[in-house]
Amino acid sequence: MHTRRKFIKDIALASVVLTNKDLFASGIFKDNFLSHRPPVGQRKFVSHAVESVIATFKSKVKNPELAWLFENCFPNTLDTTVDYEILDGKPDTYVITGDIDAMWLRDSTAQVWPYLTLMKNDTDLRRLIEGVIRRQTKFIHIDPYANAFYKDPNKVGEWKNDLTEMRPGVHERKWEIDSLCYPIRLAYGYWKISGDASPFDTAWKEGIALTVKTFKEQQRKDGNGPYKFQRTTAWATDGVPIAGYGYPCKKVGLIHSMFRPSDDATIYPFLIPSNFFAVTSLYQAAEMVENLFGDHSLATSCKTLADEVKSALDEYATAHHKHFGEVFAFEVNGYGSHNLMDDANVPSLLSLPYLDAMPADHPIYINTRKYILSEENPFFFKGKAGWGIGGPHTGMDMIWPIGITMRGLTSGDDAEIKSCIVQLIKTHGGTGFMHESFHKDNASNFTRKWFAWANTIFGEFIWKTFRERPHLLDI
Repeated sequence: MHTRRKFIKDIALASVVLTNKDLFASGIFKDNFLSHRPPVGQRKFVSHAVESVIATFKSKVKNPELAWLFENCFPNTLDTTVDYEILDGKPDTYVITGDIDAMWLRDSTAQVWPYLTLMKNDTDLRRLIEGVIRRQTKFIHIDPYANAFYKDPNKVGEWKNDLTEMRPGVHERKWEIDSLCYPIRLAYGYWKISGDASPFDTAWKEGIALTVKTFKEQQRKDGNGPYKFQRTTAWATDGVPIAGYGYPCKKVGLIHSMFRPSDDATIYPFLIPSNFFAVTSLYQAAEMVENLFGDHSLATSCKTLADEVKSALDEYATAHHKHFGEVFAFEVNGYGSHNLMDDANVPSLLSLPYLDAMPADHPIYINTRKYILSEENPFFFKGKAGWGIGGPHTGMDMIWPIGITMRGLTSGDDAEIKSCIVQLIKTHGGTGFMHESFHKDNASNFTRKWFAWANTIFGEFIWKTFRERPHLLDI
């Protein structure tokens, strides 16, 4: 960990931002685009399929800075964050986020997701991702309400005194709906692409049943349920009001989420993008348990809950905006109150088509997208260095590269996609990597030098563009 932090710090200090296309073409700066990956012998995992993709990209793309960024970023999860081994004859993969030595159920899925399509050409890569699914299953059994875990169950972290039921092996116990959706997303994608059922054993199916149980508890039809959370802190977004249960909501069938995917507390506990994600995940889980286990009862439970949440979303998820018409709210309480905004963390309102929650041409999504990418969104920032969505987690005027990347991944417009790519090239702050956020007026003022999710999803976006719209990379 210390070595990797020093490595990133050194390259951040040594690098400069190079954006002049004429100088690139002349070759004057070509020696500055040396790989910032760890030496081969120090990489955590090497995939020949990923290396082949990098070689292909570098041989075809003319912009040296873009090729350099792709080479640095796309393999960053494999290079620096995975701990892969065989335990009891089965793959096991622990995935840290980067500069935090803990495994988030959300981040670990997002970090390996871009590699799924490469599994058929790389058995070792498939086994590594199988190991992530198995490790996520173990964590869900430890505590379905926790968002992040340690590999070593005896490790005690900085949040050990949080006022909640902290269990051995838990790094942080913030209840976020998406923490149980992302493992289903990974499992479903893995199953559909590989056809392999190896990781889907009895423990995995029990994890699905535990997910359904947790979601139902957090509908809170019969009281507040077993989860509450408080923290002794001056940081307001780390605390949950009213004895750790959050502000009251009307019991309408939506699922309460005390925290957003940013790990910030919700204002109104019905977090709309996460409820949409839950619907998609429950339908996927139903398909898997029906086909893999023939468990009609559990499949029906998944579908019935999904139908109920979907029906509640149809009734309560939208609000009227005076400029954009009917839009999806970010949070609601079922009593008529709503919070209009979006946050760059995924699931977000912007990301709903990416998460297969709805088509990109859904009329309310189109209205919502226009709203999100306007100054009517309180967390939309525009400045000298770029423009895009941020969120409370890093404060005002801080734009998230993940938000820019998601805008590109959910767009069907060539001009918008190209604009996102150009902006991402200009906002790495001279490091050759993506970051958590950067200041709207100065890309060198950024948070988190080592944030693997931002790096890998950038690679996902650029590789998707290379395959589908290669002309847009001629910049």
